[in-house]
Parts: sequence; structure tokens; C-alpha cells
Amino acid sequence: MPKIRSTTVLGVYHNGEVAVGADGQATMDKYIAKSNVKKIRKLQDGKIITGFAGSTADAFTLMERFEEKLNAYGNNMKRAAIELAKDWRKDQYLRKLEAMMVVANKEELLIISGTGDVLEPDHQIAAIGSGSTYAQSAALALKKHAPHLTAEEMVREALTIAADICIYTNHNFIIEKPN
Repeated sequence: MPKIRSTTVLGVYHNGEVAVGADGQATMDKYIAKSNVKKIRKLQDGKIITGFAGSTADAFTLMERFEEKLNAYGNNMKRAAIELAKDWRKDQYLRKLEAMMVVANKEELLIISGTGDVLEPDHQIAAIGSGSTYAQSAALALKKHAPHLTAEEMVREALTIAADICIYTNHNFIIEKPN
């Protein structure tokens, strides 16, 4: 069975605001299987935004577990992420899941990796997926040379640049900001 792959998810914290966006492409082997996959979700009444890369079913499992951790730890996003990462490393079922997540609230931006790591990204830019290096590079340049842009505008422009370069990324973007 060919593996479904592709995704570009980008989160940017800039001038006191956060935006997380993703493209909509899912690629299976050598063809586009779907062009409008929704890879961004709002949790906790929109206070937390999450974007995922990897297997969709695995990502939904992780998002459900993450939301359970948020509830257990009073919506403390960093603590919930660390507790999820600990479970991910220890649990035999979770260890087999193939996904990564970008999570953000109004104050923080984190990457939760498939190896059980929780990363606070450099330069307040979080990028995962096949087009992540393109999107991250574009976001870094925008932060440096176009600081007047909002976080949402930076995410949109960086994803556009990634979609223009990466064959696994399209121009069907969903971009969200936490409440």
C-alpha cells in the first residue's frame, strides 16, 4: 500500500500574535490523492490551534490525547505537550504513530515530534512536513525583511512560497489564530 505523504504546516509568532497554517494536499505515491485536507484544528474553544503532519488517523489520535492532557492540566499547553510526549515515548501503541504536531496558543508555539520531543522553535517559527524547510526559510526572511507584516500574513506568504517550490504542497491554505 503506498504511503500517503506530504504536508506543510507553519506557525509564526510575531509582534505578539500567533498564526498557524497548512496547505491542503495529500499525496499518495505519485499522485495527489486529495487537495483540500484540513490539517489545522482548534482545541479548547479556539484557545489552542494545532496543525499536523503525517498519518491523518495517527494525528487525530494524538490530538485527542493532547486534548485529554490539556483538560487534565488546566489548559497548560506546555505541560500538556510534555505529558503527551512522555506517554508517546513509553506507550507501545503510541510509539507506532507516525505524526508530528505544531501547537500554539496566544503566548507559545511548540512542535511535538514523533520521537517524543517537545521543541520551542528558534526564531518563533515552527514548521513541519515535506515543505517545512521552504516555508521556514521564507518565514525567516519575512520576519527579517518585512517586519510590518502580521503573523497571519507571514504564514500566508511563506506557505505560498513553499507551494510554489514544493511538489507536495498546494495553495489551498487554512490559517487560524488562537482566541
